[in-house]
Amino acid sequence: MNVVKRPLDISQLPDAGEVIVDAEGHVAGRLATYIAKALLERPNLRIVVVNAEKLVITGDEKMVIEWFKRKISEWRTHYNPEKAGPKVPRRPDRVFKRIVRGMLPKKSETGRSALKRLRVYMSIPIEIMQRKRLVLYEVPEAKLRLRPLLQYTTLEEVWRSIDPEAWEKWRRAVEVWGKKLKQVASG
Repeated sequence: MNVVKRPLDISQLPDAGEVIVDAEGHVAGRLATYIAKALLERPNLRIVVVNAEKLVITGDEKMVIEWFKRKISEWRTHYNPEKAGPKVPRRPDRVFKRIVRGMLPKKSETGRSALKRLRVYMSIPIEIMQRKRLVLYEVPEAKLRLRPLLQYTTLEEVWRSIDPEAWEKWRRAVEVWGKKLKQVASG
């Protein structure tokens, strides 16, 4: 398998087909705006985002985690503990898809069809890894630029602190997936 990483420019996107974006090291909001714009401008283009757990959210780690915890728990009250308010995603792939959804006009047919053409995965699925030539695109404008005293956290770290049991299950599944990937690569 041949893996190639290339920078991606919105003006050079194909009109149809599939584009695979590697989200590692990208700032979540910046990448989401780029993807939302591309989905709206190109109605026949499918975008696949891989490594969603490595997306970055800037800000103090404790502040970001507390914000997520408050967002998840604010709808349950003492008077009505079973209240089912808005469902807030916890997994990194679903969090990122929700961020992109917030940037699309979800009440119009254009926005709904654009969201259907977006796929977000944690790590890289085996179906994608089995391709003979894999081109992973990166968005240079959305990459995290490291500066002194810059505080950031990844979506995986946020997920680990919010839902440690689910994170641990996923971590074990990644180990099994790694073994399968080695088998695919060798045979």
